[in-house]
Amino acid sequence: MKLRPISSTALSLFAAMFMLVFHNVPFFRTLAEQYPLKDHFIFVSSVLILTGSIIALPLILASYRVVAKPVLITVLLVSAVTSFYSFQYGTVYDMQMIQNVFETNVSESLELVTFKSALWVLILGLIPSIVVAYMPLAKSSIRHQIAMCFKTTLAILIVMVAILATQGKSYASFFREHKPIREMVNPIFPIYSVVKTIEKQVFTYDQPIAEIGQGAHTPPEDDNRELIILVIGETVRSDHLSLNGYPRNTMPRLSQESVISFPNVWACATSTAASVPCMFSILGHGEFNRNQANHTENVLDVLSKSGVNVLWRDNNSDSKHAADRIAYEDFKTPERNPVCDPECRDIGMLDGLQDYIDSHKTGDILIVLHQMGNHGPGYYKRYPSDFEVFTPVCNTSELSDCSDEEITNAYDNALVYTDYFLSEVLNVLKANDGSFEAGLVYLSDHGESLGEKGIYLHGLPYAIAPESQLNVAMLMWFGQHYEIDVQGLSQAATASLSHDNLFHILLGLFEVSSDVYNSDMDITAPYRSEYDVPPSSTLNGSATHEALSAEQEQPTQYSQSQKAERGHGTPQ
Repeated sequence: MKLRPISSTALSLFAAMFMLVFHNVPFFRTLAEQYPLKDHFIFVSSVLILTGSIIALPLILASYRVVAKPVLITVLLVSAVTSFYSFQYGTVYDMQMIQNVFETNVSESLELVTFKSALWVLILGLIPSIVVAYMPLAKSSIRHQIAMCFKTTLAILIVMVAILATQGKSYASFFREHKPIREMVNPIFPIYSVVKTIEKQVFTYDQPIAEIGQGAHTPPEDDNRELIILVIGETVRSDHLSLNGYPRNTMPRLSQESVISFPNVWACATSTAASVPCMFSILGHGEFNRNQANHTENVLDVLSKSGVNVLWRDNNSDSKHAADRIAYEDFKTPERNPVCDPECRDIGMLDGLQDYIDSHKTGDILIVLHQMGNHGPGYYKRYPSDFEVFTPVCNTSELSDCSDEEITNAYDNALVYTDYFLSEVLNVLKANDGSFEAGLVYLSDHGESLGEKGIYLHGLPYAIAPESQLNVAMLMWFGQHYEIDVQGLSQAATASLSHDNLFHILLGLFEVSSDVYNSDMDITAPYRSEYDVPPSSTLNGSATHEALSAEQEQPTQYSQSQKAERGHGTPQ
């Protein structure tokens, strides 16, 4: 059958309407929840027309014969992919999520490629793209194409203005109160976030590294060397730790140790790409900016320049630039990690660790171990079969094929393996307790949604993220020779803390004297011996940030609009 040629403008309009109807189900669903049709039919109808116009407008502007089809095919495929994960997991493609996509490695990405996702993209992306590719376009002059584009664009703008003029009061409330709904518009918001992310990367690429903590030092007369192992957990929510009252025994080994659990700790962000650099940054949640953090020294740099031997071992994606200037070892492949089956296990990061400790005869030691932990959706892959305590489990990354009970069982089994891993870390510390003041700090990067209110995984914008993605696990353990009041610290463990505290806790544990240390942010400070508590910062937080901003000039200034754009909120 021979298809009748149509104009490139008409083809762009049809593609826009197709994406509006088939790629925006989460947007429609959430809109209908906030504005029931029986009470807001006219407004909801206007939102759909306005949204379709917004999707169509850039496609019309690119509807010239030579570029129309490549643009439409690219947008259709991208929109099909993003619509699947929005529909399946409630994913919102803000700048933080786009950064996650850019930094996700191949193995993590493959876990998200399932039969259902492939079928979705085939039906809603590839087949429409083939139709676009084979649809004949009517021949017309450049002048006629420009005229058609101008007329169609003008008509769309008139419709948009008319809607806003007649429904202005409703839209004033909608734009002010329902930003999360607007961020669900596909493919407009994902494309917008990609452009903004690339723009920020380009404008800060050659920015110099701002130094902090000049003159930081440990007590020269102190003969007691510190050995701290910091474990960065992955996707561990506080309320699934048996140490915090969870009815399942997810921490059978640590429950036999003198471990202090901090149940009221809040993440800086809901993704590894943002939370890991944030927890090591002096900026803290309220002022955190990825680009500024990447071009500013962090607490690891301060510790290193104060004489602490710092090593980062990674079994996750990478350090997200937190370890750019310190010793780094990659344990994600069998070439380095001796425990792969074929999943490279966190326990492999302990291989040769004693040799590293023994080879450093002077100076304190900080070892950072970045876990694969409970990374989803393939929770069942995160632990060997011997650790499958809770059954039945979800044995697929296709979470929609599993019950919430099966998903939770697999997640909790991964926690049991983390419990085993941490107990082995404690064995390393105990073996060195006679030579060092030894201690463990465990802190998860973010939490995880396991089906509550139909939400799975993590990465939602901070302002709308549920508590399960924000309230994270934090643990501490200290050896017999560490001069700290463990009982007193245990009694204070219910205090409200956040990733912001880690910067100062680490400086305090290593007795570092520096102008960037704030003892008020270090929960261990009142419980260490008087000698162990270094002086507080001579600069308060805002003064330090002002100094940084002045040093880095325009690219790092914080405006109220930028803060609002990041959508950060404070958990209550």
